[in-house]
Amino acid sequence: QIIVDDDDSKVWSLYDAGPRSIRCPLIFLPPVSGTADVFFQQILALTGWGYRVIALQYPVYWDHLEFCDGFRKLLDHLQLDKVHLFGASLGGFLAQKFAEYTHKSPRVQSLILCNSFSDTSIFNQTWTANSFWLMPAFMLKKIVLGNFASGPLDPEMADGIDFMVDRLESLGQSELASRLTLNCQNSYVEPHKIRDIPVTIMDVFDQSALSTEAKEEMYKLYPNARRAHLKTGGNFPYLCRSAEVNLYIQIHLLQFHGTRYAAIDPSMVSAEELEVQKLSLHTSNEPEEQ
Repeated sequence: QIIVDDDDSKVWSLYDAGPRSIRCPLIFLPPVSGTADVFFQQILALTGWGYRVIALQYPVYWDHLEFCDGFRKLLDHLQLDKVHLFGASLGGFLAQKFAEYTHKSPRVQSLILCNSFSDTSIFNQTWTANSFWLMPAFMLKKIVLGNFASGPLDPEMADGIDFMVDRLESLGQSELASRLTLNCQNSYVEPHKIRDIPVTIMDVFDQSALSTEAKEEMYKLYPNARRAHLKTGGNFPYLCRSAEVNLYIQIHLLQFHGTRYAAIDPSMVSAEELEVQKLSLHTSNEPEEQ
């Protein structure tokens, strides 16, 4: 746990795993309901392959600027000048805002945006954003749970939702209220400030909290982004479709192998492995037959 602000109550919790010699790790930012450990499947798999990954849980921040400032101080504290960011839902929005915030002296080398959005007005909650801080925890949890999938689910997805419900229970009123405020207060991403950053957009074709319009908006915003589509996976594909998500993460990070922005220990990358990944990249980018 790390405190970087003057306010001692603002504690960042994080898991930092993999080789410390890597200076440009992949950092995971959770959704509203998530804690740092929702990415345990990615931490286990990716560190096993030689990547350095950091999963974060942010303290209570009530506006995007305050979050960005705190995150910048955290990177300074960890002595990381450039990082790759994987953001899920709200985490993805905050990752884009941070890239925008630091565009004059860039800190973000690349972005993986999972089930994410670029404009908070899609939730039609901007008018209630200022009242979340008043609501009791049980009401806030109810708002979040309203976006979770219901109906028949396969076992992995059901387990993923159970895990997220459990994590949600562990969050206090101010943590939840502040995240919902960040999720819904009126704000959007200014794409011209971050258009040079390599982006992979990861989304699912089955039911998730994101509308089709929100997804289309993301494609329009990042016309050159790679697209990583999962046929199923709901709101939390990193939990219930972790093998696919981890493969897409590797494909995304492949473009930095052999550079100083590599998130992987160079000794863990063999020539054959690179060839295999390039092949899988080639096949995954071929259009699917309709």
